[in-house]
Formats: sequence, structure tokens, C-alpha cells
Amino acid sequence: MNPQPNSYPSTSEEPSSTLSVALAWLFVGIPLAWGVSQTFIKALALFN
Repeated sequence: MNPQPNSYPSTSEEPSSTLSVALAWLFVGIPLAWGVSQTFIKALALFN
């Protein structure tokens, strides 16, 4: 049997990739949180 070379990237995280992931989550998460809060506020107005 021929062992296959590992085609996966190394598991060690670089700080720049961690920062990129954090910024990407903020880029998506902040507008998402705002949208959810606005939806909740408008839904509350329906029940008043």
C-alpha cells in the first residue's frame, strides 16, 4: 500500500488567520444582531 500524503493544511493556526476569522464573524455578526433586534422590536409592536 502506498500511503497518501496529507493534503490537509497544518493544524497550527497563524495569528493572522485567527484575526481574519474574528473580523469575518464581526462583519457578519453585527448586522445580523441588528436585524434580529429590529425584528424583535417590530414584533413586540404587533402585540401591543
